[in-house]
Amino acid sequence: MARRCSMTAKGVHVGNKVSHANNKSKRRFLPNLQQASLMSDALGTIVRLRLSTNALRTVEHNGGIDAFLLDTSDRKLPAEALRLKRRIEKRIAKAQAA
Repeated sequence: MARRCSMTAKGVHVGNKVSHANNKSKRRFLPNLQQASLMSDALGTIVRLRLSTNALRTVEHNGGIDAFLLDTSDRKLPAEALRLKRRIEKRIAKAQAA
């Protein structure tokens, strides 16, 4: 499983661990990923995503997963989030047509 956030596409960064003697060795900075279950009002179901804690706070700040995805431009979202956004848009369009 990739260590990448499904909303913000935050991934692993690489840098140096520097000792007191200034010796440098490679290390990885891993994102703080959590398995989150978010309720989608438009779909009426719970969506399970692997989100960074920063993305989780942003989603909650924007008023839920539906509002976050609809307000975010497509070029800023990874593929998994785009698929979910399309599902939400179709469901909202279907509800408005009926």
